[in-house]
Amino acid sequence: MKITKESIIGDVLDAYPDTAQFFFEIGMHCLGCPSARGESIEAACYVHGTDADALIAKINAHIGQ
Repeated sequence: MKITKESIIGDVLDAYPDTAQFFFEIGMHCLGCPSARGESIEAACYVHGTDADALIAKINAHIGQ
């Protein structure tokens, strides 16, 4: 599964639970709340003022994509 800006955080965490560390690193500490699990990586990065492309690159490198 390749991660994109449109990927839903909950889907990413279900498939790759160890990627939670990357969300925590950029200040996304509410990964268990329903709204966080249902939003896209792009939307979450926008709200948290972080670079979605950098996060996606880091996650895809970690999962071997």
